[in-house]
Amino acid sequence: MTRTASPRLVAYAAVSAVGLVAALALRRPELAVLAAPFAALLAVGLQLAETPAVGVWLALDRERAIEGDELDVELLVRSDTGVARLELVLLLPAGLELVEGENPVALRLARGEERELPLRLRCARWGRWELGDVRLRARDTLGLYVWEQRVGRRQSLKVYPRAERLRELVAPLETQVYAGNAVARVKGDGLEFADTRPFAPGDRLRAINWRASARRGELIVNERHPERNTDVILFLDSFAEARRLEESTLDLAVRATATLAARYLARRDRVGLVTFGGILRWLMPGTGVAQRYRLIDAVLETEVEFSYAWKDVNVIPARTLPPEALVLAVTPLLDPRAVGALLDLRARGYDLAVIEVSPVPFVEPGRSELDRLAHRLWLLRREELRSRFERVGVSVADWSEGTSFEAALEGVRSYRRHALLARR
Repeated sequence: MTRTASPRLVAYAAVSAVGLVAALALRRPELAVLAAPFAALLAVGLQLAETPAVGVWLALDRERAIEGDELDVELLVRSDTGVARLELVLLLPAGLELVEGENPVALRLARGEERELPLRLRCARWGRWELGDVRLRARDTLGLYVWEQRVGRRQSLKVYPRAERLRELVAPLETQVYAGNAVARVKGDGLEFADTRPFAPGDRLRAINWRASARRGELIVNERHPERNTDVILFLDSFAEARRLEESTLDLAVRATATLAARYLARRDRVGLVTFGGILRWLMPGTGVAQRYRLIDAVLETEVEFSYAWKDVNVIPARTLPPEALVLAVTPLLDPRAVGALLDLRARGYDLAVIEVSPVPFVEPGRSELDRLAHRLWLLRREELRSRFERVGVSVADWSEGTSFEAALEGVRSYRRHALLARR
């Protein structure tokens, strides 16, 4: 511990010195008598002052939580020497809030005493947080010295974003060759009925439609759509964000990305991730529970990184974007670099859909007429940008806080259904 003199010690020393010097200079012994109690307290305090030996340990009830959950934290404090007054504070990261317990707290510990300090925290925001930065301040009995110490008992806590309600996903145009839950447009062995046709050599007997055969007077077989999996790439734009107080478009985008990743993986699709911003990160497509944790852990590291560098899709490894993958872009459409990259993907023939995390609720028009006119022009510019995507065959869903994520995706699904019928 680092020891410093308290203001009380300085005051006692000053009074004692001034009293003794004044007594000698003025030859007034009563001044020395007045300074004697302060000198005695100073002498006793210096003799009894002992550097405290304090240990602190931290325990979390779990290492993973979901946004909005509450978790229990226990601080164990032990003193081998005894402390007349110990002040303790656990520094909390920005994403955690104190719900129950005292923090900071002041207590007295006897020699060899242990004390448990329970705390209850609420996970206010997703992220990867470090807990365990504890600050200690101890004082002796007379308050002459102050000892300060910083204890690092760091433990990692992963707070996953809460899932949005979503019943139906965006169906890709093409499926892969592996079994899954998506109905392919091609015909083959499967469960979904596609059509009927006359019997041909090599057809299985179980494929014969006996009722249709009896009506037609010849053998008729059923054709079906096979169940395949799909490749889905989640494209998370982290170039820029709109923020108001504790909420931002990036928070909503991360929740949407985590929800989509979990739902697509649940139906045995291969899901990959591209975080496109000041720092480029990517995760190869995969499936299973392990891939889900890899995706969410990668999403937790997403932050807006300031950069002047121009990035296009050429810097993304080719294997990250399979040719027949569905690319779901989650973006506020605020940075022209992200807009250009998405249009480039569409020009290359990728199946692209855009989920626009709307920054409009985060921007308020000014009070002057010029400010209100600028706000209207900005809204018109965003409408023109969405029309630009739709003209090249890309559906855009407008989603913001307080609206249903399911309703936003329904607009994408409806647009894609009508576009598919028009192509046919």
